[in-house]
Parts: sequence; structure tokens; C-alpha cells
Amino acid sequence: MRKLKLQIQVSVDGYIAGPKGEMDWMVWNWDNDILKYTSDLNKDIDCILLGRKLAEGFIPHWKMEATDPTKKRGFVKTMSESYDFAEKMYKTNKVVFTKSLDKSEWDNTILAKGNLVEEINKLKLQIGKDIIVYGGSSFVSSLIKAGQIDEFHLFVNPAALGEGMSIFNTLEKKQNLALKKSIAFKCGIVLMCYEPIPG
Repeated sequence: MRKLKLQIQVSVDGYIAGPKGEMDWMVWNWDNDILKYTSDLNKDIDCILLGRKLAEGFIPHWKMEATDPTKKRGFVKTMSESYDFAEKMYKTNKVVFTKSLDKSEWDNTILAKGNLVEEINKLKLQIGKDIIVYGGSSFVSSLIKAGQIDEFHLFVNPAALGEGMSIFNTLEKKQNLALKKSIAFKCGIVLMCYEPIPG
């Protein structure tokens, strides 16, 4: 069965954005090691899940990065090594979970409008590589609450916000996690990779 992996940036106190969606606390001067980690994580992915709000920015951004050579940023080339990361983000099949859209306007993208758990289970049972989800907050919260995330790749930034948007605030019971690995990167981000402990 395919795994569903979450890659997301968080503050040290567990927020993915400030109370008004602020993201100015995130570290973006990534060193080569964290770029390679992100690149390697996505090599075994052939499906990206997105909530509708994030999709509206994510999909056009990576299309621009992949199709307009003047827009490609240096870090995309650095992290990609043997493949073009921007092109992978653009060409990889995407599933956008939405209740408001009736048809997809984006390339390589289909809509999922049914029951969340049923839709995820259908995707996991398909033949293919693993699946990754990037957000947004309410969509990821729903996946966590439903116990659908198989691997958490939390990029912990060196900032505490005090309040903001959390991806764990809808949990109705404790979710125990097993630490698979942790890596401290020179840029100040610490990668914490967890797997849920069944039970």
C-alpha cells in the first residue's frame, strides 16, 4: 500500500502560520543538505495532495517555475541534482480536495469531492509510488484527525509564535508518534520525521 507523507514547516511551538496566516518567520536560506533531503523525499512520490486554498497558489507557482526558464530560482537547480524539481512539482499528478469547485482548471490535476477517508484509501490502494501532502492547515488537520498520515516530515523552524494556525488542534484523542529520524541543518531548521504508533 502506498504511504501518505506530510512535508510541512512548523514553528517550535507547533504552528504552521501566524494567527493571520503570517509566514515571515520561516527560514528560506536553505543549505545544500536540507535541499537534498527535500529532493530525495520527493523522488519516490508520484501524487501530490492539496487542499483547494493552497492549490490556488501552489499549482500556478510550480507551473511558472517549470515552464519559464527566467523564473527558475537557483535553489531549484541546486536541490534537483539528477532531475528538475520544479518540473516534477508541475508534472506530478495532483489531487485537490474541494467542496466548492466543480472542475479542475489546472494541468495534471483532478478533484476529489467525496468522503475524505474513502478518497484517501482509494488513492493508497492504487498501484504507484508514495503520495505527499503539503497543506493547507484545515486540510492537513482533517487528514491527521482521520489518522491518514503515515509519515510526518516536520521542518521545525527556530521561531516561537505564541499563537497561530495549528495542524493538530482538531485531534480528539492522543496520537502517539515514533521518531524515525531527526536532522539538524545548518540553516537552523531541524527535521523531525515521525510515524504514527497504531493503537
